[in-house]
Amino acid sequence: MNVQIEESWKKHLQPEFEKDYFRNLTAFVKDEYSHSTIYPPGRLIFNAFNLCPFDKVKVVIIGQDPYHGPGQAHGLCFSVNDGVQFPPSLMNIFKEIKSDLGTDAPPSGNLTRWAEQGILLLNATLTVRAHQAGSHQNKGWEAFTDAAIKALAEEREHLVFILWGAYAQKKGAFIDRSKHLVLSSAHPSPLSAYNGFFGNKHFSKTNEYLKAHEKAEIAW
Repeated sequence: MNVQIEESWKKHLQPEFEKDYFRNLTAFVKDEYSHSTIYPPGRLIFNAFNLCPFDKVKVVIIGQDPYHGPGQAHGLCFSVNDGVQFPPSLMNIFKEIKSDLGTDAPPSGNLTRWAEQGILLLNATLTVRAHQAGSHQNKGWEAFTDAAIKALAEEREHLVFILWGAYAQKKGAFIDRSKHLVLSSAHPSPLSAYNGFFGNKHFSKTNEYLKAHEKAEIAW
């Protein structure tokens, strides 16, 4: 499968790789890729980590599952490959950016440019079977991504954690609010966006906080 993780993350997450749950998870994922269509492609499972080394992280956005349609998922939450139609949640994210900052939606839904600016676009579950949402949940990925969030929350200071929807809020419940900025709202999904996602101004609030702590703002 040719799966590799960036060196600084490898160092911080090394204890996880040696735990029984991760060995079982690895065996499960390898088996799934051997006989089914799984997203993202194997080499992109750790794309979020590889594009955003541990010490470069400024913002964390937590998603739930990779997209499960053809050609969409590439290892970054809410992001799709160039040329792929914007999923509804991503469309609503761009609408809120427009409303908050006046920035027009880009031509592509590929958020690699965010990752390269220090945004860890982390799904709780890093793989999924084609057309089967949630098919790789509760296999161990959640424990692994919890460990990544915990390492950042404990070892870094003045990060912005963006938690959209009940699932992400539960996953980020332990983050020390006196040490980091935690922004919570409804999820950008069309089912909930009008219940508090629109108007949350998370993008300007993130930049205000980064600026206050002498960090470069994000070009959303």
